[in-house]
Amino acid sequence: MRGPVLHNGLFLWEIGNVLNSILTLVVDTVAAILGGVLLLRFWMQVVRVRPPSALGQFIFQLTDWLVRPLRRLLPGVGGYDWASLIAAFLVILLAVGIQLALFIGFSVELLVLMSLIRFFEWVFYGFMGLLIIEAIFSWVNPHAPLAPFIRALNDPLLRPLRKVVPLIGGIDLSPLVALILLRIALMVVTSLIMSLA
Repeated sequence: MRGPVLHNGLFLWEIGNVLNSILTLVVDTVAAILGGVLLLRFWMQVVRVRPPSALGQFIFQLTDWLVRPLRRLLPGVGGYDWASLIAAFLVILLAVGIQLALFIGFSVELLVLMSLIRFFEWVFYGFMGLLIIEAIFSWVNPHAPLAPFIRALNDPLLRPLRKVVPLIGGIDLSPLVALILLRIALMVVTSLIMSLA
């Protein structure tokens, strides 16, 4: 009699794990898309670049419901759209909070530390993704409609490096140097945040 009960208990436990994993996947995906678009919205405003029309509509329609109310509380200071940046962090807090509640148990200290780490991961990986997209455009289709937009987003990162890193055989290695520096910066920031624990 113990065998079937034990088997049913393991089966239910396994089903619970699968459902938690599915919920985590859904929460992570939704949070990553929304948070990434919010960070992109902030960075577009920092570098003063307008997206192509369809992309702009997507960005603003996806994020206005969260950014506009926050703007009433956090008006732009120094010409920056801080509401978009804070909204991205709030999305991360919510996603990490759900994951902690599902798997570990809720802890404010752990929530803040994990949210800070994830926030900086999204920022640095977002920059890395933009650099990779620009490299792909430059190889495959430099005249693609999105290419000037991506180039403008990357310019503040690459312009200082292009002054230091010479062309080698006509090839611009500054994106590669930027990727390495971003990865190092992420390691340093993550270790600094972990040292706060």
